[in-house]
Amino acid sequence: MDASRAVQNVDSRSTARGHSQEFVLQVIQPGLAGLMDGSVSTLAPIFATAFATHTSHTAFLVGLAAAVGAGISMGFSEGLSDDGTLTGRGHPLKRGSITGIMTFFGGIFHSLPFLLSSYFLALALACAVVGVELVVIAFIRYRFFASSFLRSVIQVVVGGGLVFAAGIIIGNS
Repeated sequence: MDASRAVQNVDSRSTARGHSQEFVLQVIQPGLAGLMDGSVSTLAPIFATAFATHTSHTAFLVGLAAAVGAGISMGFSEGLSDDGTLTGRGHPLKRGSITGIMTFFGGIFHSLPFLLSSYFLALALACAVVGVELVVIAFIRYRFFASSFLRSVIQVVVGGGLVFAAGIIIGNS
């Protein structure tokens, strides 16, 4: 089967939950990868900085830098990974843009509470935002990838928890 026929077959199939496989491969999957990476990979630098400095402003700046840097990095990484013709994953510019933007969002949401001047309030709110982010990621996995919601929550929380713990340990050392 040639590449164009493989892509046509991908376009016409649906997932178990009725979404077009093309939409899931070209929009949801790169968006979810970005959201997961942005949410989890920025936890350690943000919380290490927060615990090391006890300064909201500094934690925010590190979070902003981590979110922007991760968004650019993931956008390029996804966009340059393949041209989409063999895999049916869509145009690399579209996929890279989706991944980069969602990576930025994943990193910036738990950075925003550190705009508050009260370190303890910012820290508590940032922790709550992380919890919401992880549940949203688990829900997307459940909704579009026919994954068990409880299993997704456990997997995402374990991964995020490990990175969060690393940030706390490093920040307190």
